[in-house]
Parts: sequence; structure tokens; C-alpha cells
Amino acid sequence: MSAAQNDASYPNPEVKGGLVPYLQVDGASKASDFYAKAFGATEVFRYPVDEQGRTMHIHLYVNGSSLMLSDPYPDHGHPLEKPQAFNLTLQVKDIDRWWQRAVDAGATIVLPLQDMFWGARYGQLRDPFGVLWSMNEPK
Repeated sequence: MSAAQNDASYPNPEVKGGLVPYLQVDGASKASDFYAKAFGATEVFRYPVDEQGRTMHIHLYVNGSSLMLSDPYPDHGHPLEKPQAFNLTLQVKDIDRWWQRAVDAGATIVLPLQDMFWGARYGQLRDPFGVLWSMNEPK
């Protein structure tokens, strides 16, 4: 355990949600800023960046859940890998407002927002870090 982990000055924010995604992205600090603009995320903790500008942990709250981020650390066996075969789904109210905020922040539309056969409005976006997000609002 590092000195920083033992240091009482580092907060221990509550982890929210029963399943918490932990994303490794190239530029975790920039991703945190983007998620704040695009999805209304609130950063509740960040380890300081190292001499290479990387951080090993950022904790965000997004839509009532926790989302964790880190930069890749190939020198410690954690190289960057392209996100694939998953999406992060935001269950929201006022989906048009959520959608427009994400698009205005720079998310790319993958599947346009539309009424779906399961009785919801739904669409998919890709963020600048390669992560696929979906939004769903039951009718």
C-alpha cells in the first residue's frame, strides 16, 4: 500500500451502484472532463497524475452511479486496449436533453435517438475515447 493510500487526506467517497464500470482510457483526466460536460458527471476523487501525466484512479458519479477511470500502465502490465463488445447504458428522464448535451460535448452518434419496439426512446453514442454509450428512457 502506497503512502497516498494510507494518507488520511485522501477521501474515500461512497461507491454507488451494484455494478461499477472501471474504464481504462487514454487520457483519464480528459475523459473525466468530457464526462462532466457530456453526461453531467461529478468527479469525487482523483489520484494525482504521475510524471508522465497519467493517473491510476479517478472516481466519478454519473446519473446516480459510480464510474471509475484510469490511464493505461503498460509498464505495469496494463496496456491500452480498444473498448469493444460492451456499452454503458444511461437510464434517464428527459432523454432529449441528455442526448443533446452529449452531442454538443463531442459525442458521435452511432444509432440515432428513436422510439424502439420495447417501448422506450433509445440511442447510442461513442465518446472521444472509444467508449460506446447508450441512453434509454422508458415511455
